[in-house]
Amino acid sequence: MKLTVRIWRQSGPEAEGRLVSYPVEDVSPDMSFLEMLDGLNQELIANGDEPVAFDHDCREGICGSCGVVINGRAHGPERTTSCQLHMRSFADGDVIDVEPWRAKGFPIVKDLVVDRSALDRIVQAGGYITAPTGSAPDAHATPVPKPDADLAFDNATCIGCGACVAACPNGSAMLFTAAKVTHLSLLPQGQPERAQRVLDMVDTMDAEGFGGCTNTGECVASCPKGIPFASIATLNREFLKASRSGR
Repeated sequence: MKLTVRIWRQSGPEAEGRLVSYPVEDVSPDMSFLEMLDGLNQELIANGDEPVAFDHDCREGICGSCGVVINGRAHGPERTTSCQLHMRSFADGDVIDVEPWRAKGFPIVKDLVVDRSALDRIVQAGGYITAPTGSAPDAHATPVPKPDADLAFDNATCIGCGACVAACPNGSAMLFTAAKVTHLSLLPQGQPERAQRVLDMVDTMDAEGFGGCTNTGECVASCPKGIPFASIATLNREFLKASRSGR
Protein backbone atom coordinates (compact mmCIF):
# COMPACT_ATOMS: atom_id res chain seq x y z
CA MET A 1 0.00 0.00 0.00
CA LYS A 2 0.94 3.61 -0.49
CA LEU A 3 -0.27 6.05 2.14
CA THR A 4 0.05 9.68 3.15
CA VAL A 5 0.56 10.06 6.88
CA ARG A 6 0.05 13.49 8.43
CA ILE A 7 1.81 13.48 11.80
CA TRP A 8 1.79 16.04 14.60
CA ARG A 9 5.33 17.37 15.00
CA GLN A 10 6.23 19.42 18.06
CA SER A 11 9.83 19.80 19.20
CA GLY A 12 9.01 20.43 22.86
CA PRO A 13 6.32 21.27 25.41
CA GLU A 14 6.44 25.01 24.71
CA ALA A 15 7.05 24.80 20.97
CA GLU A 16 4.38 25.38 18.37
CA GLY A 17 3.20 22.19 16.72
CA ARG A 18 1.83 21.38 13.29
CA LEU A 19 0.80 18.47 11.09
CA VAL A 20 3.50 17.39 8.65
CA SER A 21 2.70 15.15 5.67
CA TYR A 22 4.88 12.15 4.82
CA PRO A 23 4.42 9.71 1.93
CA VAL A 24 4.83 6.10 3.06
CA GLU A 25 5.23 3.36 0.46
CA ASP A 26 5.44 -0.42 0.46
CA VAL A 27 3.23 -0.73 3.51
CA SER A 28 2.25 -4.33 4.17
CA PRO A 29 -1.32 -4.92 5.39
CA ASP A 30 0.19 -7.24 8.02
CA MET A 31 2.29 -4.46 9.57
CA SER A 32 1.18 -3.01 12.88
CA PHE A 33 0.63 0.73 12.98
CA LEU A 34 3.80 1.19 15.03
CA GLU A 35 5.81 -0.88 12.56
CA MET A 36 4.62 1.50 9.86
CA LEU A 37 5.91 4.40 11.98
CA ASP A 38 9.19 2.51 12.45
CA GLY A 39 9.57 2.27 8.70
CA LEU A 40 8.87 5.97 8.29
CA ASN A 41 11.46 6.80 10.97
CA GLN A 42 14.09 4.70 9.21
CA GLU A 43 13.53 6.73 6.07
CA LEU A 44 13.69 10.01 7.99
CA ILE A 45 16.93 9.02 9.71
CA ALA A 46 18.44 7.89 6.39
CA ASN A 47 17.60 11.30 4.94
CA GLY A 48 19.13 13.10 7.92
CA ASP A 49 15.76 14.22 9.32
CA GLU A 50 14.47 14.07 12.89
CA PRO A 51 12.50 10.85 13.52
CA VAL A 52 8.99 10.97 14.93
CA ALA A 53 8.90 10.51 18.70
CA PHE A 54 6.19 8.13 19.95
CA ASP A 55 5.68 5.96 23.03
CA HIS A 56 5.92 2.18 22.89
CA ASP A 57 7.19 -0.75 24.91
CA CYS A 58 5.78 -4.28 24.86
CA ARG A 59 3.91 -3.94 21.54
CA GLU A 60 1.59 -6.71 22.70
CA GLY A 61 -1.34 -4.61 23.93
CA ILE A 62 -0.39 -5.22 27.55
CA CYS A 63 1.70 -2.35 28.93
CA GLY A 64 -0.42 0.64 27.85
CA SER A 65 2.62 2.66 26.76
CA CYS A 66 1.54 3.29 23.19
CA GLY A 67 -1.31 5.57 22.32
CA VAL A 68 -2.05 8.02 19.53
CA VAL A 69 -5.16 9.56 18.02
CA ILE A 70 -5.61 8.16 14.51
CA ASN A 71 -8.06 9.98 12.24
CA GLY A 72 -9.71 11.51 15.29
CA ARG A 73 -10.10 8.28 17.26
CA ALA A 74 -8.04 7.12 20.22
CA HIS A 75 -5.98 4.09 19.10
CA GLY A 76 -7.61 4.25 15.66
CA PRO A 77 -10.57 2.60 13.91
CA GLU A 78 -10.40 -0.70 15.79
CA ARG A 79 -11.05 -1.26 19.50
CA THR A 80 -7.50 -2.21 20.34
CA THR A 81 -4.19 -0.60 21.27
CA SER A 82 -2.19 1.31 18.65
CA CYS A 83 0.49 -1.40 18.66
CA GLN A 84 -2.09 -4.07 17.86
CA LEU A 85 -3.79 -2.06 15.10
CA HIS A 86 -2.79 -3.47 11.72
CA MET A 87 -2.50 -1.61 8.46
CA ARG A 88 -5.15 -3.84 6.90
CA SER A 89 -7.60 -1.50 8.64
CA PHE A 90 -6.68 1.13 6.02
CA ALA A 91 -6.96 1.23 2.23
CA ASP A 92 -4.37 1.99 -0.41
CA GLY A 93 -4.11 5.74 -0.95
CA ASP A 94 -5.57 6.69 2.44
CA VAL A 95 -4.55 9.90 4.19
CA ILE A 96 -4.04 9.17 7.90
CA ASP A 97 -3.86 11.88 10.56
CA VAL A 98 -1.82 10.94 13.64
CA GLU A 99 -1.94 13.15 16.74
CA PRO A 100 -1.02 12.80 20.43
CA TRP A 101 -3.52 12.39 23.26
CA ARG A 102 -5.28 15.74 23.74
CA ALA A 103 -6.04 16.54 27.38
CA LYS A 104 -4.99 19.09 29.96
CA GLY A 105 -3.81 16.27 32.19
CA PHE A 106 -1.54 14.92 29.41
CA PRO A 107 0.91 17.70 28.45
CA ILE A 108 2.83 17.10 25.23
CA VAL A 109 6.50 16.21 25.65
CA LYS A 110 7.49 15.87 21.99
CA ASP A 111 5.64 14.95 18.79
CA LEU A 112 3.29 12.10 19.76
CA VAL A 113 4.69 11.64 23.26
CA VAL A 114 2.65 12.96 26.19
CA ASP A 115 3.30 12.94 29.93
CA ARG A 116 0.81 10.48 31.45
CA SER A 117 2.33 10.47 34.92
CA ALA A 118 -0.89 12.06 36.23
CA LEU A 119 -2.45 8.59 36.06
CA ASP A 120 0.39 7.26 38.22
CA ARG A 121 -0.28 9.96 40.78
CA ILE A 122 -3.95 9.04 40.92
CA VAL A 123 -2.99 5.47 41.73
CA GLN A 124 -0.37 6.60 44.24
CA ALA A 125 -3.02 8.67 46.01
CA GLY A 126 -4.94 5.58 47.07
CA GLY A 127 -4.66 2.62 44.76
CA TYR A 128 -2.91 0.42 47.30
CA ILE A 129 -3.61 -1.63 50.42
CA THR A 130 -1.79 -1.56 53.75
CA ALA A 131 -3.55 -4.48 55.44
CA PRO A 132 -0.84 -7.08 56.27
CA THR A 133 -1.66 -10.40 54.63
CA GLY A 134 1.41 -12.44 55.53
CA SER A 135 2.37 -15.25 53.22
CA ALA A 136 0.14 -16.34 50.38
CA PRO A 137 -3.00 -17.98 51.80
CA ASP A 138 -4.34 -21.29 50.63
CA ALA A 139 -6.64 -21.13 47.65
CA HIS A 140 -10.21 -20.22 48.59
CA ALA A 141 -9.18 -19.47 52.19
CA THR A 142 -10.98 -16.14 51.84
CA PRO A 143 -14.11 -16.79 49.79
CA VAL A 144 -14.96 -14.10 47.24
CA PRO A 145 -18.30 -14.40 45.42
CA LYS A 146 -17.73 -15.22 41.77
CA PRO A 147 -19.66 -12.19 40.45
CA ASP A 148 -17.43 -9.94 42.59
CA ALA A 149 -14.27 -11.74 41.51
CA ASP A 150 -15.25 -11.52 37.84
CA LEU A 151 -16.09 -7.81 38.06
CA ALA A 152 -12.88 -7.09 39.98
CA PHE A 153 -10.90 -8.87 37.25
CA ASP A 154 -12.73 -6.97 34.52
CA ASN A 155 -11.65 -3.69 36.09
CA ALA A 156 -8.14 -4.90 36.90
CA THR A 157 -7.48 -5.36 33.18
CA CYS A 158 -7.11 -1.57 32.80
CA ILE A 159 -3.63 -0.91 31.38
CA GLY A 160 -3.63 2.85 31.99
CA CYS A 161 -3.10 3.74 28.34
CA GLY A 162 -5.18 6.92 28.67
CA ALA A 163 -7.42 6.28 25.65
CA CYS A 164 -10.46 7.01 27.81
CA VAL A 165 -9.09 10.48 28.56
CA ALA A 166 -8.13 11.14 24.95
CA ALA A 167 -11.56 10.05 23.68
CA CYS A 168 -13.57 12.04 26.22
CA PRO A 169 -14.70 15.49 24.98
CA ASN A 170 -14.04 16.76 28.50
CA GLY A 171 -10.67 15.03 28.96
CA SER A 172 -12.06 13.13 31.94
CA ALA A 173 -10.16 10.36 33.73
CA MET A 174 -13.29 8.96 35.37
CA LEU A 175 -13.18 5.56 33.67
CA PHE A 176 -9.53 5.02 34.63
CA THR A 177 -10.11 6.08 38.23
CA ALA A 178 -13.33 4.08 38.39
CA ALA A 179 -11.51 0.92 37.27
CA LYS A 180 -8.95 1.26 40.06
CA VAL A 181 -11.52 2.09 42.74
CA THR A 182 -13.95 -0.65 41.67
CA HIS A 183 -11.25 -3.29 41.47
CA LEU A 184 -10.10 -2.83 45.07
CA SER A 185 -13.53 -2.10 46.55
CA LEU A 186 -14.75 -5.56 45.54
CA LEU A 187 -11.96 -7.55 47.20
CA PRO A 188 -11.46 -8.28 50.92
CA GLN A 189 -7.97 -6.76 51.10
CA GLY A 190 -9.29 -3.50 49.72
CA GLN A 191 -11.75 -2.86 52.52
CA PRO A 192 -9.63 -1.14 55.24
CA GLU A 193 -8.90 1.96 53.09
CA ARG A 194 -12.03 1.73 50.95
CA ALA A 195 -13.54 5.09 51.92
CA GLN A 196 -10.32 7.11 52.12
CA ARG A 197 -9.07 5.60 48.89
CA VAL A 198 -11.90 6.90 46.72
CA LEU A 199 -11.76 10.37 48.29
CA ASP A 200 -8.01 10.67 47.77
CA MET A 201 -8.07 9.34 44.22
CA VAL A 202 -10.92 11.60 43.11
CA ASP A 203 -9.26 14.63 44.75
CA THR A 204 -6.02 13.86 42.92
CA MET A 205 -7.84 13.31 39.64
CA ASP A 206 -9.43 16.76 39.94
CA ALA A 207 -6.16 18.39 41.01
CA GLU A 208 -4.40 16.98 37.92
CA GLY A 209 -6.71 19.00 35.67
CA PHE A 210 -8.87 16.27 34.19
CA GLY A 211 -12.36 17.30 33.14
CA GLY A 212 -15.67 16.18 34.55
CA CYS A 213 -17.65 13.18 33.33
CA THR A 214 -20.87 13.87 31.40
CA ASN A 215 -21.56 10.21 30.55
CA THR A 216 -21.03 10.51 26.80
CA GLY A 217 -19.60 6.98 26.74
CA GLU A 218 -16.71 7.70 24.36
CA CYS A 219 -14.31 6.42 27.02
CA VAL A 220 -15.88 2.96 27.01
CA ALA A 221 -16.08 2.85 23.21
CA SER A 222 -12.33 3.54 22.97
CA CYS A 223 -11.10 1.41 25.88
CA PRO A 224 -9.03 -1.46 24.43
CA LYS A 225 -9.70 -3.61 27.49
CA GLY A 226 -13.46 -3.08 27.67
CA ILE A 227 -13.70 -1.54 31.13
CA PRO A 228 -17.47 -1.48 31.81
CA PHE A 229 -19.38 1.81 31.84
CA ALA A 230 -21.05 0.73 35.10
CA SER A 231 -17.71 1.22 36.88
CA ILE A 232 -18.25 4.98 36.73
CA ALA A 233 -21.54 4.53 38.57
CA THR A 234 -19.69 2.41 41.14
CA LEU A 235 -17.12 5.18 41.60
CA ASN A 236 -19.89 7.74 42.14
CA ARG A 237 -21.59 5.52 44.74
CA GLU A 238 -18.30 4.87 46.56
CA PHE A 239 -17.51 8.60 46.58
CA LEU A 240 -20.95 9.58 47.93
CA LYS A 241 -20.79 6.94 50.68
CA ALA A 242 -17.28 7.99 51.69
CA SER A 243 -18.26 11.69 51.69
CA ARG A 244 -21.25 11.06 53.93
CA SER A 245 -19.21 8.98 56.36
CA GLY A 246 -16.87 11.92 56.93
CA ARG A 247 -13.80 9.89 55.97
